Amino acid sequence: MRAKVTVRGRGLVLHWGDRRFYLDTVLLVASLGLLLLGFVMVASASLHLGEKLAEDSFYFPRHQLVHIALGLCAGCAVASVKLESWQKSSLSLFLFGLILLVVVLMPGVGKVVNGSSRWINLFGIRVQVSEVFKLIAVIYTASYIHRHLHTVRDSVQGMIRPLALLSIGALLLLMEPDFGATAVVMATALGMLFLGGARLWQFGVLLGLMTFAGVGLIYSAEYRLKRVLSFTNPWEHPLDTGFQLTQALIAFGRGEWTGVGLGSSVQKLFYLPEAHTDFLFSIIGEELGLVGTTAVISLFMLIVWRALVIGQLADRAENRFGAFVAYGIGIWFGLQSFINMGVNMGMLPTKGLTLPLMSYGGGSMMVMCAALGLLFRVRSEALEAYAAAPRVRAKWAHV
Repeated sequence: MRAKVTVRGRGLVLHWGDRRFYLDTVLLVASLGLLLLGFVMVASASLHLGEKLAEDSFYFPRHQLVHIALGLCAGCAVASVKLESWQKSSLSLFLFGLILLVVVLMPGVGKVVNGSSRWINLFGIRVQVSEVFKLIAVIYTASYIHRHLHTVRDSVQGMIRPLALLSIGALLLLMEPDFGATAVVMATALGMLFLGGARLWQFGVLLGLMTFAGVGLIYSAEYRLKRVLSFTNPWEHPLDTGFQLTQALIAFGRGEWTGVGLGSSVQKLFYLPEAHTDFLFSIIGEELGLVGTTAVISLFMLIVWRALVIGQLADRAENRFGAFVAYGIGIWFGLQSFINMGVNMGMLPTKGLTLPLMSYGGGSMMVMCAALGLLFRVRSEALEAYAAAPRVRAKWAHV
């Protein structure tokens, strides 16, 4: 079957016979921009590390290229599935996510790194289970809001029920332990419920309770408390608990306005731990300066903006499940990128969260691309609904 591409408003339309798929060019360009820039920076930050660990300078760039290819395949696969199928299987997916969180805690199954059991190996790829659960949590919460919209808006139980179920996953995440992923999952769910129309005072009470619980969790574990205390004054223990943050701050200080130049970072040379993963943004700041970091922030802002616009579009097309999926993905991307950047710049305590679409890692890359594929699907189905309504077709042709 021959395919063709046409232009419609701000997007492209892919045609396969009688089938059409509406692509958002702004979202596509922003996503590909982050993937490309992330690959270049991962290569720059890991050449020396590959030489030391595998006697191959291009070990990490080559694997990251495979991760991106797999991620693009995952995104295309998810985008090809109708939203109705995701909605119907939301509860099954949630149970599957809980099973994964249990399996990763089993001795001999979950891979332990730096004292945390967060990964399992699937077909040779190390997958961080918490990343998979984040996407599943968005789909489940969107389905719940769609099915119980009036309860969410009129009753406290409408907010407590989904959060209670998600709390089971949160407890399993804390057992790994993975406090950062727990915060992202619960905060994303809260944001989705708020956009679903939950009453402001209910939202405020639950937010206060979650904040209180978060503070309690920090004080309940010595390593978390040390992270918070070292975050407030990393220079007090620059060679101990504050080492990673001080090295990250040095990287930003060296970068100044335009950076020291691509490949010229000093901090990546075994001074800054995890330079190609969680602290990649610091290397961007050092090599590309304020210009590079601003570009990255702008691309993430574009993705979040398009997610909210797509959510609004789906809502007006009366596809509430798709709308809340889009809102959830936007909140998730915005929150996780903000936390990662905040940690790198010393604004937040250290958390093991990747920079979406940029940090090294196969599992994270595939899940993030899958989430974007779902976002593309929401927009396509919303515009397909508008295309069937001649009265509003012209009004939304530019979206």
